[in-house]
Amino acid sequence: MTTTLVRPAATADTPTQTPPRDPVWVRPALGVLLAGTLVAYVWNLSASGWGNAFYAAAAQAGGESWKAWFFGSSDASNFITVDKTPGALWVTGLSVRIFGLSSWSILVPQALIGVATVWLLYATVRRWHGAAAGLFAGAVLATTPIATLMFRFNNPDALLMLLLVAGVYGMVRALERGSTWWLVFAGGSVGFGFLTKMLQALLVVPAFALAYLLFAPTGWGRRLVQLLVAGAAVVVSAGWWVAIVELIPASWRPYVGGSQNNSILELTLGYNGLGRITGNETGSVGGGGGANGGRWGETGWSRLFDGQTGGQASWLLPAALILLVAGLIWSTRKAAYVLWGGWLVVTAVVFSTMQGIFHDYYTVALAPAIGALVAMGTATLWRRRGNLYALLTLSSAVAVTAIWSYVLLARATDFHPWLRVAVLLTGAAGAVGLLVSQQLGRVIGRRVSLAAAAVALFAVLGGPVAYSLNTIATPHSGSIVTAGPAVAGGSFPGGGGRGGPSRNGGFPGGFPGGTAPGFPGTGTGTGTGTTGTGTGTTGFPGPGGTGGAFPGGGAGQRGGMGGLLNATTPSAELVALLREDASRYTWVGAAVGSNSASGYQLATELPVMAIGGFNGSDPAPSLARFQQYVADGQIHYFIGGAGVGGRSNGGSSVSAEIAAWVAANYTAQTVGGITVYDLS
Repeated sequence: MTTTLVRPAATADTPTQTPPRDPVWVRPALGVLLAGTLVAYVWNLSASGWGNAFYAAAAQAGGESWKAWFFGSSDASNFITVDKTPGALWVTGLSVRIFGLSSWSILVPQALIGVATVWLLYATVRRWHGAAAGLFAGAVLATTPIATLMFRFNNPDALLMLLLVAGVYGMVRALERGSTWWLVFAGGSVGFGFLTKMLQALLVVPAFALAYLLFAPTGWGRRLVQLLVAGAAVVVSAGWWVAIVELIPASWRPYVGGSQNNSILELTLGYNGLGRITGNETGSVGGGGGANGGRWGETGWSRLFDGQTGGQASWLLPAALILLVAGLIWSTRKAAYVLWGGWLVVTAVVFSTMQGIFHDYYTVALAPAIGALVAMGTATLWRRRGNLYALLTLSSAVAVTAIWSYVLLARATDFHPWLRVAVLLTGAAGAVGLLVSQQLGRVIGRRVSLAAAAVALFAVLGGPVAYSLNTIATPHSGSIVTAGPAVAGGSFPGGGGRGGPSRNGGFPGGFPGGTAPGFPGTGTGTGTGTTGTGTGTTGFPGPGGTGGAFPGGGAGQRGGMGGLLNATTPSAELVALLREDASRYTWVGAAVGSNSASGYQLATELPVMAIGGFNGSDPAPSLARFQQYVADGQIHYFIGGAGVGGRSNGGSSVSAEIAAWVAANYTAQTVGGITVYDLS
C-alpha cells in the first residue's frame, strides 16, 4: 500500500517549492555585487575617525568592562548609559575587546553588516521574484546614499536594517508553508531590532501581521494562534534585557541615559517613543513643538523629499510607490508587496508626521523596502511587458525617477552639472525605448528592449551612485550626519555631518551661529555654527570664558551646539594631565554632556563621567551626589567648555548647578585651550 503525503493547498502568493536553480551567471554577478559593496564600504573608512564618538566611547567602555558592555554604559566605571538599548554596542564592544580600540575596530563591523544586509535582501527577493530581481534589489540598497553612509558609520541603524531584513526573510519562509518556526524567527529578529534602536523596530510589525493574516496557507484560527506566538517571540527577545534593567536595583547598575527617572521603560515610551511622535521629549534639545515640527524641520508628506533629506533615500521612492500599486494589481506574489509596501508606507508616514527629533539619516529605514519594491515591481512588469498598461507603468516609473533625479541633482548646483542632464536624457531614452520595443519585430524588439533597460538602469541609479561615491570620499563624524554633497536649502537646522560641523550655519532661532533666545540662559550668542564659539551674556552657568550661552570657552574645539553634537578633540597637554595618577580615581574627569566626555575618554582610554547624559539634561548625578564623589576622591578634574545642559525642554538643571558649584569652589586653569578644575 502506498501512502501519499498531501501538503496544504498553496495560493498563488505562497510558493511551496524552493526557487529554481539559478543561471550560471548569477553567482559571479552576486560575487561582484557583494565584493563591490565591501570595497565601497571600507574604502577610506578610517578618515571618519571615531565616526559617532558618543557610541565609540561606549564601545571603548564595553571593551574594558563586561558590565558596561551589557548595559551600554558611556564609560567603563558605569556612571550612565547611552540613550538607546545596547544591541549595536554589543557588536562594536566585542570588536574593541578582540581587536583593540581603533577607528577600524569601530567602523569595519558596520561595513560587514552592510554587506550582509545587501546579501540577505538579495536572498529574500530572489525566493519569489528570481535572481535578477534579487540582484537589482541589492544594488539599489547598496547604492542608496544614506545606506552607504550608515553602513560606514557606527550609529545603531546598520544593525537595525540587517535585523529587519532578516525579519522579512523569516516572513517569506513562513508564508511559503505556514511555518510557525519561521514566524518565531521573524519575531525574534524584530525583538532584537528593538534592543538595537527601540520602538523604531516595531514599525514593520503591522505589515508582517497583515501579510500573514491575508496570505498564509493555513486556516484562520491557526494564523491567529501563530501570530500570537510570533508576538510572544517579539516580547521575549526584546523584553528580557528590559526586565533585567528594570528589576535590578538602581544602585547596582548605571543610570539610564535619556530618562528623567532612571527607567528604561520611561526612555522607551517617552524620549525615544511617543515623544518622537508628539514632540514632547523631556530633556531633548528643543525638539518638536507645533504643527510644523519645530526645530527639526516641517512635517508633512513632502518632508522626505525636501532639501537635504530628499537626497538621502528618495531617489527611487516615487517609483517604489508606483510599482507597489502595480504589483498589488498584477503580481501573483501579493504577499511580498504587502510586506515591503507596509514597511515603506508605515515608516514613511511616521517619519513625515513625527514632531519630535528627526534626522536625515533616519531615512535609511526606507532603503531596503524601496530596493525590494523597485526590483519586484520591475520583474513583475518586465514579465508582462506584452501588456500595454504594464509596459506604460514600467516606462512611467523610469521617467518619473529620471525627472526626480534631475531635481535632486540640481539642488547641488556645483555637483557635476552634466550628470543631471545625462540622467534626464537617458531616462527619456529608456522610457521611450521600452515602449517602442514592443512595436518592432521579435528579434529586433528584444534587442531594443534590452538596450532600453540598460539605458534606464543608468538613469535610475546614476544619481544615487554619484551621491554614494561622494559620501565614500568624504569623512563623516559627529552625532548628526548626512550623505552626498551639500545642497541649497539643506533640511537639518544646524545639522552637519560632513566632518561633523554644521553645514547650514547653525540652529534657527538661537543656537550657535545665530541669536540665542535664552537657551539655556538669557543671553545672546553670536559666532559660527561650525564651532559653537562666540560671545554671550548671562546664559548657562559655567566656568567662564567664551562660548555664548554655553559653559566656558573652548578655543573652537567643542563642535556644533557648544559640544552637544560633536566630541571634543583635546590637546596632548590636556590628555597628559588627565592621565596623571589615573589609577587613583574612578573617573579621571567629568564634563557636561556625553559627547564632550566621549572626546576625552577616547583620547585617554580612561573613564570620564558624562554629567547629565547626552544633552546634559538628565538628573544624574544630583549635586549632592557629585559633591560626595568629589569628597570621596573619585573624580580628578571637572572639564569646562562644552555641553548644553540646563532645563532643556523640561529636563533637569543639575548640570548647571554642578558647573556653578565647581566654578564657585575651585580654581580654574586653562590647559590646551580648555578650562579645567582640579577637584582632588
